[in-house]
Amino acid sequence: MHRLWVVVAWAVMWPPALAAAQADDPGPGRIVIGSKNFTENRLLGEIMAQLIEAHTDIQVERRVNLGGTTVVFSALRNGEIDIYSEYTGTAWTVQLGIAETAVDRLRAYLHVASEFERRFGVTWLQPFGFENSYELAMDETAAETMGIRTISDLLPYEDRLRAGVSHEFLNRDDGYPGLAAAYGLEIRDLRGLEHGLAYEAILSDRIDVIDTWTTDGKLRVYDIRILEDDRAFFPPYDSAPIIRSDTLERYPEVGEVLGRLAFRIDNETMQALNYRVEDQGGGFDEVARDFLVSAGLIDVAAAEPATIDRNGGFLAFLWSRRGQTARLAGQHLGLTAIAVLLAVIVAVPVGIGLTRQEALASPALGVVGVIQTIPSLALLAFMIPIPLLGLGARSAIAALFLYALLPIVRNTYTGIKEVDADLLEAGRGMGLDGRQILFKLELPLATRTIMAGVRTSTVISVGVATLAAFIGAGGLGDPIVTGLQLNDTYLILSGAVPAALLALAVDFLLGRFERFLVPRGLA
Repeated sequence: MHRLWVVVAWAVMWPPALAAAQADDPGPGRIVIGSKNFTENRLLGEIMAQLIEAHTDIQVERRVNLGGTTVVFSALRNGEIDIYSEYTGTAWTVQLGIAETAVDRLRAYLHVASEFERRFGVTWLQPFGFENSYELAMDETAAETMGIRTISDLLPYEDRLRAGVSHEFLNRDDGYPGLAAAYGLEIRDLRGLEHGLAYEAILSDRIDVIDTWTTDGKLRVYDIRILEDDRAFFPPYDSAPIIRSDTLERYPEVGEVLGRLAFRIDNETMQALNYRVEDQGGGFDEVARDFLVSAGLIDVAAAEPATIDRNGGFLAFLWSRRGQTARLAGQHLGLTAIAVLLAVIVAVPVGIGLTRQEALASPALGVVGVIQTIPSLALLAFMIPIPLLGLGARSAIAALFLYALLPIVRNTYTGIKEVDADLLEAGRGMGLDGRQILFKLELPLATRTIMAGVRTSTVISVGVATLAAFIGAGGLGDPIVTGLQLNDTYLILSGAVPAALLALAVDFLLGRFERFLVPRGLA
């Protein structure tokens, strides 16, 4: 058998590789805490995780930056996470779909708590104590010049205003669609924008209006005017931990421990915590730990966390994160390796088969070509609802596998079709059967072309795998996503640079491997 098939068969049977795809099962004595993809929600998740770890024997797995409300809540209902922090206004309008505006904070909390238990089997624990409401905001100087103090004041300027709002706000009923209907507001120049970049955009006069929230740490830094919601559109947004009821029954001590956070975080405290992460470079784990210690909720840690050097330039920063970067690179490489190996197993036989069934070649190549046109994040999102996939490594591997198919199928098909017909005829004249012609002539002669497809697929997969962080699969996308949230260039580069180097290294090693596979007479 050709050496390529021997190597592929050995790699696929390698138990550590397959074990990585099964790492999503929380197992006994273990719970999963998730978070949405913004600073405050992730920070609350870390606070809850550290508090549980400090006061119970339960192991806590963190799945952060999982996207917007719909993704995280679906993960909770499906049992892929056990706990995350939610907001009453979001629950009122998004999950429960209540059109009536909630005005009373207590009524809103009691109603959503009752309905979540009845409809979803989800328990609301006691609130943290702060309310983080949506707001619209403008640069203070610009707002003063235009005489804008309320949202209604925007109406005369809706044709000339430029608005940049977060993608979730752009599509939620309690976001821009509902707000526009309540006020009769139609801002012509409206775009979705990563919230971490919105303040810089408004400061550089690229946009005029942004969405924000009352506990946003950046409000301490930028000269921003919060516009009064003069028609009382936004509902109350009290934040609280929500937990699967079956998880709470299994681990009742978790409810008791998280109850210690009840009404311990007011608006000012939450804003200060967000500010420390977003603008002072504090890590989520460090800021969460310091809060819990200062509040007397956990003892002072016996060991200080590793120091992250931000004063010595990017290389010093990258060196200070070397352990974490190595761990993330290992996750990244594992996702890519499994996906590409599976793609080779499927795509090479398919490419060979298409050379025998010419009528199927064009439709089959068209199908795998269409898969390549699906946006990466959309493809990852499509994987989540599929049984046995869900959040985490399995969905990431499935998406990467689909992306890897086209170059390998096309190159296998092309490589075999380009084998000289006279050589094949000579082989048949020597008495070689179809299987012998394939393994002794076609595959050896097409090896370079096939490997070019494998190398292309691998490099593409290394890049796309950075998006796996959005579905809790880890990898070098974690610091990139976090850096985008915090507008932290060093953090973004600490994921992007190793990912680029990993792609170059893998391509180089596959080039050396190609030389091993090509028969000596063809090298």
